[in-house]
Amino acid sequence: MKIRNIPKSARKDYYKKVFFGSNDRRGVIMTFVVYLLLITIAFIYLYPVLYMFSRSLMDKKDLLDASAKWIPSTITASNYTSAIATMDYWNSLGKNVAIALVSTICQVFVCSWVGYGFARYKFPGKYLWMGILILSFLLPPQTTAVPNFLLFNNDIPLFFKNLFGVNMSIIDGTLKPFIITSILGQGLKSCLCILIFFNFHRQVPQSLIEASEIDGAGHIKAYFQIAIPLSMAAIIVVTLFSFVWYWNEVDIVRTYLGSSNDRNKGLTTLMLELNKFEDSYNAVYATHAQSTTSTNKLNDAIKMAGTMLSIAPLLVMYFFLQKQFVESVDKAGITGE
Repeated sequence: MKIRNIPKSARKDYYKKVFFGSNDRRGVIMTFVVYLLLITIAFIYLYPVLYMFSRSLMDKKDLLDASAKWIPSTITASNYTSAIATMDYWNSLGKNVAIALVSTICQVFVCSWVGYGFARYKFPGKYLWMGILILSFLLPPQTTAVPNFLLFNNDIPLFFKNLFGVNMSIIDGTLKPFIITSILGQGLKSCLCILIFFNFHRQVPQSLIEASEIDGAGHIKAYFQIAIPLSMAAIIVVTLFSFVWYWNEVDIVRTYLGSSNDRNKGLTTLMLELNKFEDSYNAVYATHAQSTTSTNKLNDAIKMAGTMLSIAPLLVMYFFLQKQFVESVDKAGITGE
């Protein structure tokens, strides 16, 4: 609509709607503020990743050149080659995926089951257990890592030996501690996962569950045929969250793997390899005669390449699943967890 076609008496309201908006339309000022916030937040999150990626492609000359802060004069892939050899990347990647995937599957199933039980049934002490669950969310997982280690390393093997006469070792560099903790609801941030499922399951109309029970479905059948299909949004969210948590964890994973976290003998993760990157690099290139010279000396570009390789699988996963993730977060009603 052209301004000259608007009566002078109505132009004030017209400008007000354009700049400040109306009930069904966002104004220019609000649109500018929203886009400014989005660009600022995106810059804060993307800046470290873009900086690491740019530095990882630089050679030693660019690292010493203050003018080559963002754009390298010569793009080199040798930094990634050195990082792959240092971290034994493909071997460590496969073991990292195994740890994160198996732990995530166990955690999602158990947390969904527990959350459904809290939302669907009434039993004595329900609210007391819910309060304990919420309080446990305040405890950092590092505080329970040592008691869990003692439990797996001493108490459980002793229990099986006294009761069944079987020597059972759990802290042996296998998936046992990850599976057991996930099944017992003691995985990484399992209490948060239970609360997500509880919040979602209680929004499901109880009439659907009751109708299935009238048709002859039992409790387990109603859970798998009614609750699970309706909670796919929550399952996707918890799966992605759990996978990322297990992928990025260092201290607890090192505790569960014990002294057998040698990548050549037992399980390891990319974050553990990144944590000991400098020592591994010196060990890999120790056979070179000039390992301490500028030719093979560890620099920031190689460290940045190792960091990018560690987070690359998560970036690829989010790139392909971002639509499902955003839709699932919206459907599950998660706000800031």
